[in-house]
Amino acid sequence: MKRRSFVKNAGLAGILAAGAAPAVMAQQAIRWRLASSFPNSLDTIFGAAHVFAQKVKEATNGKFEISVHAGGELVPPFGVVDAVQQGTVECCHTAPYYFFGKDPTFALGCAVPFGMNSRQMTAWMYQGNGLKLMREFYAGYNIISFPMGNTGAQMGGWFRKPITSLADMKGLKMRIGGFAGKVMERIGVIPQNIPGGDIYPSLEKGTIDAAEWVGPYDDLKLGFYKVAKNYLYPGWWEGGPELDLFVNTKAWNALPAEYKAVVEVAASHAHVNMQATYDAKNPDALRELVGKGTKLQPFPKAVMEASYKAASDIYGELSASNPNWRKVYTDWAKFRNDDILWFRVAENEFDRFMMTRKL
Repeated sequence: MKRRSFVKNAGLAGILAAGAAPAVMAQQAIRWRLASSFPNSLDTIFGAAHVFAQKVKEATNGKFEISVHAGGELVPPFGVVDAVQQGTVECCHTAPYYFFGKDPTFALGCAVPFGMNSRQMTAWMYQGNGLKLMREFYAGYNIISFPMGNTGAQMGGWFRKPITSLADMKGLKMRIGGFAGKVMERIGVIPQNIPGGDIYPSLEKGTIDAAEWVGPYDDLKLGFYKVAKNYLYPGWWEGGPELDLFVNTKAWNALPAEYKAVVEVAASHAHVNMQATYDAKNPDALRELVGKGTKLQPFPKAVMEASYKAASDIYGELSASNPNWRKVYTDWAKFRNDDILWFRVAENEFDRFMMTRKL
């Protein structure tokens, strides 16, 4: 049986499960470089790129190898999109909303305030029009995208002082990534877009008053509790932020069909694995943080309401002025709204009940 017919008829997932991939993938050796936006100290969010690269290597019997490089090693953390677009590296792993300055539409491929949770985001990408629409947009940057990770709903960050009212937010210098900073500006915050590896020293020195990253597991590793004790939630700007693998279009088109299938499956595996890891490790990390004196606090309702209104205003303004945004956002918003109607029935009521139980 010809190799291509075998792949087509058996399906890549079946080939990988059967361990037949090495025999099928008698292809040329290929070497790629992946530039990450994240520091290697964060084994979960940075580690997703290693999970991906290892699966690619295994599935091709070592013929297709991808070296993974932490933020700043090859290019700056926020320079990875330019590097992929220009072909300096073949691919990168990043949070698309970091690049909202190029076009706010980037943020819709990751997370925007009061958006979807992680399951809804994945559903939009794989079963809705998300992947199609985002790929059409990214094509203008010489990029093809693949979902490759989600953290789940994030925490709202670390604050030097308690937040008891909307007035307490005004004038705060806060490290907050991506598009959410635009909303924070509307409620008086001064956003700072700082790479993950630079957050702790900025908070320690008082250059910033508050900072958000992901959640308990990463935040414990980064040591934020040592310099700020007030840990707020939820991260309303990141209900389900998706990380992406961005691949240079020319590099992608040069791959054999079998290797393209491997990349797609390996990215999907890393996508699921990242959130599973966070969900498994966050509970113990949160207990440890509380044990170290961390003070958990929900955002005051006034802050949530003001932020929601600010976000809605911005989305309306962008829809009126940016055709790229309007095209993607219209579909994104409909999918979000429809899915929330479903989640508020069985999912929400089940979760609400379980949270009242003493387990």
